[in-house]
Amino acid sequence: MSDASLNPTNRLSLFVYLIPIIGFFPALWTLYRRQCSKEEKAVCRLAVSLAGTWLLGYLLMGFGAETFEFLALRLLILNSFLTSSYFLVSLWLMFLIVKGKPARLPGFSQWAQRLDMR
Repeated sequence: MSDASLNPTNRLSLFVYLIPIIGFFPALWTLYRRQCSKEEKAVCRLAVSLAGTWLLGYLLMGFGAETFEFLALRLLILNSFLTSSYFLVSLWLMFLIVKGKPARLPGFSQWAQRLDMR
């Protein structure tokens, strides 16, 4: 079953999983329950991986800005670029879902698929 053949309810759930920050929780819950289609599982893993990567980078750069005064401005600017990129990538993936195309990121999707929640 391809993403183009998903019914509107499935597309809506995939759309919700990709909402920045908020979509992390339903995506994690769906992965935890293990009662989902392959497409849903792939999007959930991608959403959790994106949010986790963003959160780790956000926390590390924030900690670095607090710790190293001479790098504070640079790290805060990088932090804002990281956050903006996370939101833009999420919006782009949501747009792909609306168009009926597969929500995939080259390299990142393959990495997310290797993560197994057992």
